[in-house]
Amino acid sequence: MDSKIIVVWHGHSCFTLSADGYTLALDPYDNSLDGYAPLQLSANEVLCSHGHHDHAWLPAVTLLDPPASSPFQVRAIRTWHDDCQGSRRGDNLVHVIRAFGKTLVHCGDLGHLLTKDQIRQIGTCDVLMVPVGGFYTIDAGQARQVADQLSASIVIPMHYRFEEYGIPVIGEVEEFLTLAGSYSVHRYPGNSLTLDPDADTPKQIAVLTYQK
Repeated sequence: MDSKIIVVWHGHSCFTLSADGYTLALDPYDNSLDGYAPLQLSANEVLCSHGHHDHAWLPAVTLLDPPASSPFQVRAIRTWHDDCQGSRRGDNLVHVIRAFGKTLVHCGDLGHLLTKDQIRQIGTCDVLMVPVGGFYTIDAGQARQVADQLSASIVIPMHYRFEEYGIPVIGEVEEFLTLAGSYSVHRYPGNSLTLDPDADTPKQIAVLTYQK
């Protein structure tokens, strides 16, 4: 059994997590986002934070026959897509995914700082995938606070605009990086990160590079 977890960013808020021959896809988007190529993924399972077109486009994912069991344990924590308990944009699910003793947290379109109860429900966080662009979600400053709320070891920013990619009204990642504080900033040349449960990973903000 290979205990490594491969985290791949496919742009916007879409990731795949792969381990032990099993792949989870998170928040697949449709073809309406500026710059991004049509998304074509294969996965054993799809998780969506909410029903909007840029987070729940199931036709972008070809479902594979799953093996006997998934190495991932998944929990969904109810949050909101805004700062007024969902009255403006509805609910949002934060997915807490655990495998080989590591916990990965995908925030979806989180629109507020976490409550004490939500922090308790989420628990420890080794890898945090968090929106930083603002407007539809928390902004850079709030994302940095969420990282502190969860004591995240590795933070992967998502849901931001860069070059010609992404929603025009949301912010870029650079503002978030200026708030790194105790985190070192690592800019990866590719769009993937390998999490090895047997190796120490330095506390970092991992900026992955979109691969068209």
